Amino acid sequence: MDNYIKWIREKVGHDMVILNCAGCIIFDEAGRILLQRRDDCNKWGFLGGMVELGESVEETAIREVKEESGLDVKVTSLFGVYSKYFAEHMKPDKAQTIVHMFKAEVIGGKLIDKNKETLELKYFDLNNTPPLFCKQHQDILDDIKSGKEYIYR
Repeated sequence: MDNYIKWIREKVGHDMVILNCAGCIIFDEAGRILLQRRDDCNKWGFLGGMVELGESVEETAIREVKEESGLDVKVTSLFGVYSKYFAEHMKPDKAQTIVHMFKAEVIGGKLIDKNKETLELKYFDLNNTPPLFCKQHQDILDDIKSGKEYIYR
C-alpha cells in the first residue's frame, strides 16, 4: 500500500501512533558521514524515512536513500534500533518512532542537489557535524562517534 502513513492518519487523526522507520549511515572514502538538510524542518539528519506497508526495514532504508539523495546503496549491517523516542518535529501529529539504522555502502547513482524532501546533502567530518534535528538522530550520531554498534534503545 502506497502512503501508509497518510492512510493511518486519515483513521486516527493526530493521535499517538507507533511509526517504524529505517535509515542508513553512509561514509565516503575519506571517512566523512553523509547528512541531509531536511525540507520539513530545515535541519540536518540521517537519510531515511517511514516504512510503507509490505516493505521490510531494509527495503525502506534503500528506497529512502534513493528518494532523498539519488544514491543507490547496499545495506552491509544493522547498526542499531532506536525505539524509545517521540517525534516532536511532526506536530500536530504525535508518534513514537522506531528507527532501524543500517550501515550502507554506495553502489551507484548520483548525489542530487535537492528535491521535495532534501534541501542539501553534505559529507561531514565526524568531529565537525551540525546539530541534528531530533534527539533520536543525535543519539545515533553520538553512538557512531563513540564506536558503538548493534545498539538497541
